[in-house]
Amino acid sequence: QVQLVESGGGLVQAGDSLRLSCAASGRTFSRSTMAWFRVAPGEEREFVAAITLVGNKTNYADSVKGRFTISQENAKNTVYLQMNSLKPEDTAVYYCAHNFGTTPYSGYRYYGSWGQGTQVTVSS
Repeated sequence: QVQLVESGGGLVQAGDSLRLSCAASGRTFSRSTMAWFRVAPGEEREFVAAITLVGNKTNYADSVKGRFTISQENAKNTVYLQMNSLKPEDTAVYYCAHNFGTTPYSGYRYYGSWGQGTQVTVSS
């Protein structure tokens, strides 16, 4: 079982930056993939970014390419999402997810463990 705890959300203005963190504990292995998803009010769960912990292969949603960067710090079992040039449409609850695989898939069904989420609100 893998436990995930997100942090770093908050209220910012359009154009600002935020960095989200996801700390993993429990049965974690290097041959894993970590991802970020988000759920905006009234919307479906949306893939944001994913990274493999071996090889650092990444995958991004088109809506965040060039603005968001996913990275990892193996020694701390932590994955980050650096979000720059934030827009009001980025407002959502952001969730961290984990799976024991080595492909940065965008489908949420691929991921077996989820965090509790952290709120990001971007005002215009």
